[in-house]
Amino acid sequence: MRRTVADMHRLTAGRAEASSTYRITTARKSVADDQSARVRGYVISMTIRIACFLLAVVTTGVVRWVFVAGALVIPYIAVVFANGGREPVEDPPETMRAGLQRELPSGG
Repeated sequence: MRRTVADMHRLTAGRAEASSTYRITTARKSVADDQSARVRGYVISMTIRIACFLLAVVTTGVVRWVFVAGALVIPYIAVVFANGGREPVEDPPETMRAGLQRELPSGG
């Protein structure tokens, strides 16, 4: 019989050891997921830049210069976000905080 996560939660609810487990929601994204998200954002930004160039060619007046400005500014913004690095580290889970760690009893 396979148990689901909900079944395991019901089995451990109320037990003392359930409060000392790690919460997976505090884990950071993997490096591959983080890089693919940054690449996706960069590609979307460059697609918008290409659209700005094309719209600058077919429009006239002030609108043309707005699209030209967008095409010139978007690469800087895209590179800053793409090179921004990983998300900031949040507080560690409660079980990792120094004040809550239990010590082993002495061997004597």
